[in-house]
Amino acid sequence: MEPTPRPRIKICCIQNKEEAKMAIRYGASALGLVSEMPSGPGVITEEEIAEIISRVPPPVATFLLTSKLDPTLIISQQKKCGANTLQLCDYIELDAYPYLRNELPGVSLVQVVHVTGEEALWKALEVAPYVDAILLDSGNPNLTIKQLGGTGRAHDWSLSRKIREALPIPIFLAGGLNPHNVQEAMAQVQPFGLDICSGVRSHGTLDEIKLRVFMKKALGWEPEE
Repeated sequence: MEPTPRPRIKICCIQNKEEAKMAIRYGASALGLVSEMPSGPGVITEEEIAEIISRVPPPVATFLLTSKLDPTLIISQQKKCGANTLQLCDYIELDAYPYLRNELPGVSLVQVVHVTGEEALWKALEVAPYVDAILLDSGNPNLTIKQLGGTGRAHDWSLSRKIREALPIPIFLAGGLNPHNVQEAMAQVQPFGLDICSGVRSHGTLDEIKLRVFMKKALGWEPEE
């Protein structure tokens, strides 16, 4: 896909309605809400996710991060939480995508591809026809305890750039982004969107100062006081 001059910003690991409000105020296009995961930060209950989503105004997208593999369980989660986007953090069977489409009309599908090496390109090409976007992250689903995101590690951005150039759908870049490297990441990968969690947090809480700096560097503006 062609490069995006000014990327959309997704603030992930939203913990409560106050963090959601802050992220939106600083220009977030999307919020990430983390359901049960084998590891990583930001997990909240499905009840908390549903409560936060109920207060998010359009056109801000709400991403439900799920680690589930069974499409019936994924559907049940989405219907309980009400997110308008499903972020599939693990690799589901290819025949599950049409089933999700049929059962959840109007809900966008974003597949996470973990950039552990060149095989990530082939995985992205394989799943691209079935989803609305690919999110490139730095996890590793092959570990005994799966890492499906939230590692705070950057991966090989030159490979991310190669994947972005090869795919016809939007690419989100995640993994180790922070106020200090976001402009380099944007210049090197030129993704459709940026996804950030730990890089704008202090002690697990959304840090307004870090968020302000990150958004100013990424978007070139900051809200008036």
